[in-house]
This record gives sequence, C-alpha cells and structure tokens, in this order.
Amino acid sequence: MNGSRMPCETGKPSIKPLSRLPVFFTLAGRRAIVAGDSPAIVWKVELLSAAGAQVDVFVPHPSEELLALTADAPRGDIRILARAWKAGDFKGAAIAVGACESNSEAERFAVAARTSGVPVNVVDNPAYCDFTFGSVVNRSPLVIGISTDGAAPIFAQSIRAKLEGLIPQGFACWAQAAKNWRTAVQTSGLSFTGRRSFWLLFTRRAIISPDHAPSGADFADILAATRTEGSTVEKGSVTFVYVSQRDPELLTLRAMRALQSADVILFDHLVSREVLDYVRREARKIPVEKTSDGRSGVDQFNAPMLALAKCGKRLVRLFGGNPMICRQANEEIAACRAAGIAVEMVPGIITTPAETPRASGCYSDRRERAPADASA
Repeated sequence: MNGSRMPCETGKPSIKPLSRLPVFFTLAGRRAIVAGDSPAIVWKVELLSAAGAQVDVFVPHPSEELLALTADAPRGDIRILARAWKAGDFKGAAIAVGACESNSEAERFAVAARTSGVPVNVVDNPAYCDFTFGSVVNRSPLVIGISTDGAAPIFAQSIRAKLEGLIPQGFACWAQAAKNWRTAVQTSGLSFTGRRSFWLLFTRRAIISPDHAPSGADFADILAATRTEGSTVEKGSVTFVYVSQRDPELLTLRAMRALQSADVILFDHLVSREVLDYVRREARKIPVEKTSDGRSGVDQFNAPMLALAKCGKRLVRLFGGNPMICRQANEEIAACRAAGIAVEMVPGIITTPAETPRASGCYSDRRERAPADASA
C-alpha cells in the first residue's frame, strides 16, 4: 500500500479488561459498619480504622482480640455495639462489611446496605460483594493494593511479600513530601510542562535516595533544577527507544522510566502490545505507518512529531524488530536536533553486546539534556 507514513491515534483499547476496578476509598472521619464475629472481622476492623474510619462493630459477643483492638485503635475510633445490626444502622455510613453465616443472612445484609446506598462487602462471599479487600503494601500515603478477584488470596499474599522487599520503606517519606509540596508546586509559576518536569526530577531523586528523608532544601533544589531546564522543558523532548524483543520483562530500567513519563508514544508495527502495556495510561499512543518500501515519508512524519515536541510534550519514539531501521531513526534524530528539540537515545532491551543496536551502527546510549536534568 502506497502513501506516506503519518502518525494517527490508534483506535485500539488502551487497557485490557479488568475483573475488578481498583479504587481507593477516602474514609477519614467517615462511619463504617462492621457486623459478625468471624476471626476475619478483626482484620477488617483494623484496616478500616487504619484508614481513618469511625468503625461501628455490631457483635453480640465480642472476642478478646476485638476488645484489645478497640482499646488500641490504629487511627479511627472503634465502637462495639453488643447487639445484632438493624436496617437503620446503615444510614449515613460510607462502607459496610459483614461476616455472615449463611447466604440468606448475607443477602439480608447486602440488601440493607444497598438500600441505604452503602457499598458492601460480605466476607468470603463474593456474590454479595460490591468490592473486595486486596493484599496491601503500606507505604502510606503510597499504598499498593493487590487483587486476584478472590481466586487465590495466598497468591496475592505472596506477591505482596515480594513487593514488600522491592518497595523501600523510605518511599513513605517521599510520598508524604509529595503530598506536602503539591500546593507549592501548583503555585510556583511553573507551566504544566514545568510542573511535570518537577515531579519527574522528584521521582528520580526518590529512586536514587529512597532512605533520605526529604526536606525543604530538597524542594528548593528540585525547583531550581526544574527552572534551569528553561526552554528545553518548554520545547518538550523526544526519547528514542529500540526494542528488539517482544518480552517486556527484558525492558531496561531507563526504557521503563521513559514509557512511564511520556505524554505521547510513537510506535511502529513491530512493537509488541506487551511492551505497549507498560506505557503510562494517560499517554497518547500513535502508530506510525510505513510506505510500501518499508521506509517513511520522513518529512511528512517529522513535521507533526516536532510540532508535538514544540508544544512541550515528552515523546517516546519506539522502534521494534530489525536493527536495519537505524537509518530511519537517525533521520528522525537529525530532524529533532535541527529543530532544537532535546533528544535522548535509550537502549530499550537488555541484550548481549553483539545484539545491541550500537553494534550495528545505530544510535548509541547517550543523552542530550540540559545540565540540571543530567545531574538529577
């Protein structure tokens, strides 16, 4: 098929089907209803209290463990009501959790909650659940939830254990700093692109020094580094990433960071869907079409690519498949340089030296960035 290669937004779904929608309830100062005396209830009460909920527990005969938890609540107050729940108890509640001994009791509990407009969870009975509890990695305000849709809780717990080892405890301090600094960044006078650059520099510093407790001096340093980027930030940038394999587990860390920070992804037909799944969800994904000779109408493609970068967008240009595409990449890199657009070349796949694009004469692993960005 003849015709020049032009970027156009893909009509394909950007996310695969989900068994559950992962959401996070804001419960601080709100009322939660818990009913039943199952051992699992104690954990649910503790979790709700830790999230700041004021927990009303309806249980005729509270256990010693529940009484001990009530006396030393993690955050929100816990109140035990030594009686069975009633339909009127749900009024004004934000969430309801019940441990029910039979399906008929579970149905009554779920109907009573939903009638009052309260989302409900019935422990170990997904048929009556509006939501489920996942395994939690707690670096609050950074919180990671893991769900298997109730299919394999032990599997979810094993994944949680692995993540606990991978996510530094110090990330809690960095996440709190982000929460504290957000208003200051919004009122700093930085443009939208500048604010995005600030948070990218913030993230790099957190990853490099996870156990460092960020302070006002760190805020000032990152803000100064962001301002130093100046027109480079405003013009945006293009990062060129070559991925010769379909397996996303072979992606380099720098390639992953590029995919997660991009505003726009330009990709050819040889880039796998598995790799594209690692792109930031909010990014535009634009397939790049080729002419019949396997090359592009370079000038016609480069114009819209450069226009996006000049609008302050961070672009990632993904190449897949055969290393012989290097000439095509070099033409696009030259066009970016001629337009004064910041360019970065990133190895996308972990390979042996003989397999890298560098060995075949393609672009090398080097970057062209403002000094502040390189030092971060």
